[in-house]
Amino acid sequence: MKIKELGHDSVAAWDSFVAQCPDASFFHRAGWGRVIQAAYGQKPHYLFAERDGAVVGVLPLIHLKSPLFGNRLVSTAFTIGGGIAAVDEEARIALDNAAMDVLKSSGADYLEYRQPARCHGEGEGWAARSDLYGTFERPIAGDEGECLKQIPRKQRAVVRKALEGTLVDEVDSTPERFFQLYAFSMRNMGTPVFGARFFRLLMAEFAGDADCLTVLHDGVPVASVLSFYFRDRVMPYYTGCAPQARDLGANDFMYWRLMRRAHDRGFGVFDFGRSKVGTGPYSFKKNWGFTPAPVTHEYRMAQGGTVPEINPLNPKYKAFIAVWKRLPLGLANVFGPMVVRHIG
Repeated sequence: MKIKELGHDSVAAWDSFVAQCPDASFFHRAGWGRVIQAAYGQKPHYLFAERDGAVVGVLPLIHLKSPLFGNRLVSTAFTIGGGIAAVDEEARIALDNAAMDVLKSSGADYLEYRQPARCHGEGEGWAARSDLYGTFERPIAGDEGECLKQIPRKQRAVVRKALEGTLVDEVDSTPERFFQLYAFSMRNMGTPVFGARFFRLLMAEFAGDADCLTVLHDGVPVASVLSFYFRDRVMPYYTGCAPQARDLGANDFMYWRLMRRAHDRGFGVFDFGRSKVGTGPYSFKKNWGFTPAPVTHEYRMAQGGTVPEINPLNPKYKAFIAVWKRLPLGLANVFGPMVVRHIG
């Protein structure tokens, strides 16, 4: 068993392993490290276990150093998934030990695994939190009628009304139309944006496995979603909408069309992603008939102490969120990526 750090000559073997390993997710792909480093300058430590010349485990780590949010190693920062993906316990233990070595040598305060496929047991020195997010997914019914029946009656009526209207959808291979709606929505929620360059890099890196579906009303974009495709699933991941979208049912129309388009392309699972418990997006997904499952984050503190509270529900960020909502959109788009690079 050898532990190595990802280099140009091992990218193909890494991604081939990720494509086949049941523990791996789209957020384990090597391209995330390249995009994050290019967009935000944060250092990736992409570790893999090799046995007899074959990759048997991977662990993508991003080192975030911030005067605002601390010194952290996160798998995988700027995404919702990570942790170790491995074929057996030997590889898993070897990668855990390697991560602890990086934690020590980097001087980071703690190590974080986001939604790992397998969690550590009690007594192994890890803390876990599973009460902040829920994740939602279900198979896509092949028949349109059956697919509609999966949506509860009240929400189904909203979808039907939107389908009977004049909304149309188009698929974009670039994020320009999407970004305008996304940036507007994020500012209104008091959340810093990732930045247009980040999305251009993402869509270039994952060309063929990422697109934007944009909904138009009378030729004007009113809702858009950037989705990823991995194995058998479609993952609507970033989204935004105009103020009139709610009255038009544009978001319901958008997710329905994404679901049907994905089915027609051969994808069988609609992965609605995670949402914070108690928020509007969390309720929206439940109203669509999706059942939430808890999302676990694991933490290993370098020097002990409590699990950090770096999330928008932390009361100490309330004033910041209120101020951000009042920023002119142009300023929010300029300063957003500067803040996001520290949050991860």
